[in-house]
Amino acid sequence: MKSSGAFRALSIFNFRVWTAGALVSNIGTWMQRVAQDWLVLTQLTHHDASAVGIVMALQFAPQLLLLPWTGMAADRFNQRKLVMLTQATMGILALALGVLTIAGSVQLWHVYVFAFLFGSAAALDAPVRQTFVAELVGDEHLHNAVALNSTSFNAGRMIGPAVAGLVIAKVGTGWAFAVNGLSFAAVLISMSLFRVSELYPNTRTRRTAGGFIEGFRYVWNRSDLRAILLMLFLIGTFGLNFPIFISTMAVKVFHADARGFGLLSSIMAVGTISGALIAAGREKPKFGTLLIGSAIFGIGCTLAALAPGYWWFAAALVVIGVASLTLTNTTNSMMQLSTEPAMRGRVMAFRLAVALGGTPIGAPIVGWVANHFGPRWALGVGASSGFAAALVAIYVLTRSPQQRDIEVGSVTSSPR
Repeated sequence: MKSSGAFRALSIFNFRVWTAGALVSNIGTWMQRVAQDWLVLTQLTHHDASAVGIVMALQFAPQLLLLPWTGMAADRFNQRKLVMLTQATMGILALALGVLTIAGSVQLWHVYVFAFLFGSAAALDAPVRQTFVAELVGDEHLHNAVALNSTSFNAGRMIGPAVAGLVIAKVGTGWAFAVNGLSFAAVLISMSLFRVSELYPNTRTRRTAGGFIEGFRYVWNRSDLRAILLMLFLIGTFGLNFPIFISTMAVKVFHADARGFGLLSSIMAVGTISGALIAAGREKPKFGTLLIGSAIFGIGCTLAALAPGYWWFAAALVVIGVASLTLTNTTNSMMQLSTEPAMRGRVMAFRLAVALGGTPIGAPIVGWVANHFGPRWALGVGASSGFAAALVAIYVLTRSPQQRDIEVGSVTSSPR
């Protein structure tokens, strides 16, 4: 019997177990993100937004630098074992940074090094973890599972920053890193409980010398994928710089403490969770949704830039959260469902490289704008990226009306 509803993917045992473990880990991840930004902005520098931008650049640069290998790894190796390896690695790195910080020995260059190492592990982890969802639920529930995954991630985004603010205020920044390191154990335990016989294994690709080039040609020959990647590049490079936007507005404009800073990130998660649940209720992703999401993202950043007070800014973050989640979820589902299973790892690696790999370009620029012209102008850059992406979507829909809906065609999962 075909299940329906916004939580239909949770009818599958393996996905339920995965979601429970991921939620714990996601809370820890968001604690670390807030703690890292706070450490750099207020303890290791004197409110230097450019330093936050450099940390972001180093953390996301591996998405682009390691692109020739990350996608092939996702398509070729056992995804469950690979995810367990990358999650364990990130846990160890978080614990090490926590020990350095608690001991009072941490320096700015340490954070730079750990950001790059953590980003390298995440670059390998992300395409594998995103395509692994298809192994948990199959194509029938893939769009719903992607949305529920995002709901879990953003539930962590709502809880983690608020907890991080309290932890930083009460016992210090290093303990937030340590808690994140321990939280990865939840994912590892949940994956050890899987019913392996109930997985939907994706088609594995064979090792070939031109595997990366083959993936590039596949993407380049698809006009729909090229358009989606261009939109992701614009918003990912100049718009998804929330650590800079939120930290500089909190500290420089509203003069908030660690708890006020953490609360803003949690409030934004209200919007992202709402966007994830809306996406979970949709039967099929559509290109028109990308247009709406891009336009609302631009409007939300504009409202945030003009916000006269802390709570007005917080309200604008909710709007930005809904829009950004709508964009990321829709692109994820559209690209996976319209891609051959044996190519999904490489296609998702390209998606992540474009969406996050542009950060080394955009984050230092946005940080520089925040330092020299103020945080409100930095948000103006983000708003421009949303409106530019909306123009790309308008162009696609006027030139190719058939792109209103994706064509899944014969793309299906392998049988169990």
